Amino acid sequence: MSVVVFAESWNGTFKKGTFEILTYAHDVAKKMDAKCIALTIGNISDDIKVLAKYGADKVLSISNNFDACDNKGISSAIAQIADAEGAKILILSNTNTGKTIGPRIAVKMDASFISNSIEVPTESSPLVVKKKSFSGKAFEMAQSHTDKTVIALSPNAYSITENNNDSCEFTTVDCQVDDTNVTSIKVEKASGKISLAEAEIVISAGRGLKGPDNWGMIEELADLLNAGTACSKPVSDIGWRPHSEHVGQTGKAIAPNLYIAIGISGAIQHLAGVNSSKVMVAINTDPEAPFFKAADYGIVGDAFEVVPRLIEEIKQFKSSN
Repeated sequence: MSVVVFAESWNGTFKKGTFEILTYAHDVAKKMDAKCIALTIGNISDDIKVLAKYGADKVLSISNNFDACDNKGISSAIAQIADAEGAKILILSNTNTGKTIGPRIAVKMDASFISNSIEVPTESSPLVVKKKSFSGKAFEMAQSHTDKTVIALSPNAYSITENNNDSCEFTTVDCQVDDTNVTSIKVEKASGKISLAEAEIVISAGRGLKGPDNWGMIEELADLLNAGTACSKPVSDIGWRPHSEHVGQTGKAIAPNLYIAIGISGAIQHLAGVNSSKVMVAINTDPEAPFFKAADYGIVGDAFEVVPRLIEEIKQFKSSN
């Protein structure tokens, strides 16, 4: 019996979420007295031995070429190897990739699929897992009544812990991959920006900035904090910022450790996409702005006065430390 983890990577580098789910899988496997197996696909430039640092008993690298492979092919490969390893639980990160391939893998493994999980299973028969529901506004205890379960762990829901395993086994495997129905004609990759999904800190701004020309101070603050930049839906709709920065229910759902909302009132649709942030800070001139009811910290003030002072204070702190 084993617990298998899909060690997700991007451009050959393991994502932060991979270490979260590996820590989670180690704890689940320990509870079930099972083996913790990490599964990698594609060309990984990172040292795969790092997976042993977070508790993997065994690392399997699928040797097939996935350059021209879609989610159908990736799902079939993961399900095939997981079944061959006797996986009772397969764990992946609740990222766009995880949400796309998770249900496909579950169908192929004849397993249940539980998304947005935030804790290790409390019971094993049936498997019971706590998960977020209704855009993070509620929690539920989901039950799996199948022999196998695919779990997608919510980003930032589980702390990364080192569980060094010096006896970890590393193996390369081959598998039969389903034919793809998709042909890639052109690939365009964003570069030079911090991925919002991976960012520890996100600085977001809304119409309170009054125009796209005022975004310089937001970018400067983000650079100082090594943060990603985001925006509200109205801002992306009117073209002040690219849609790729739109966070909220209809944009990207994010879960950074720190989310700073500047000049954003806090509509329920926006909060639905950011309320998984560990700490939220709101800066707004309107003391009645809804965001203040959801934020951990609030500053009632003009962004054009508050943000430059923040920048100055951070610069002084960095220069003296």
